[in-house]
Amino acid sequence: MSEEQTTHFGYEEVPVAEKQARVRQVFDSVASRYDLMNDLMSMGIHRLWKRRAIELAGVRRGQRVLDLAAGTGDLAQKFAGIVGPDGEVVMSDINEAMLVHGRRRLVDEGVIGNLDYALANAERLPFATNSFDCVTIGFGLRNVTHKQFALNEMFRVLRPAGRALVLEFSHPVVKPLAKAYDAYSFSMLPLMGRIVTGDADSYRYLAESIRMHPDQETLLSMMEQAGFERCQFYNLTGGIVAIHRGYKL
Repeated sequence: MSEEQTTHFGYEEVPVAEKQARVRQVFDSVASRYDLMNDLMSMGIHRLWKRRAIELAGVRRGQRVLDLAAGTGDLAQKFAGIVGPDGEVVMSDINEAMLVHGRRRLVDEGVIGNLDYALANAERLPFATNSFDCVTIGFGLRNVTHKQFALNEMFRVLRPAGRALVLEFSHPVVKPLAKAYDAYSFSMLPLMGRIVTGDADSYRYLAESIRMHPDQETLLSMMEQAGFERCQFYNLTGGIVAIHRGYKL
């Protein structure tokens, strides 16, 4: 197959047409234990990463927010509280199992009224141009087949003066940390996945997908290519995670 016909699924090279289905299988498998595994894998630090992303989003009361790859709704829930009854948050995911699980959790917690749900592909968003004040994607961009398409769509649906944030695993900037992180990722993550979810392969894919994701500077360039301006990134936990932010001016 030519290079244009294939893409990576972790370290494996697969036909482009297969990646979306294979990613769906991963999240179908882990949806019911997703929150528990996030806490175990990050030792709870993922909550601090998300809190920082919410701060950098600068969302205000009455605004309209799109949260892509929303998963079980951690970011969407916080945004719904910030925008209030006059605002709106659209919680979107390409994976139906994750979206259903997240919707059930938020409804059980009483998050209703200003929160809507959309089963959507980030590469082809079913929303009007210039319709959101803020678009976020948390720990989801690395699973997208064509990342540049998703960034282009995020730019399209933003209103002028709107901002986009990408919260994602990235590349550690301290060598000793990188070595320890590699050892942890490729040994402990699959082991925890097998014990907690009965699925080691999905968490082996997680570790591999992180390594295949663009580094901080490359992702910054991709955001600029999509049209974003004033682009910046913020390394968290030594670069294990980074938040990229850009504006539509």
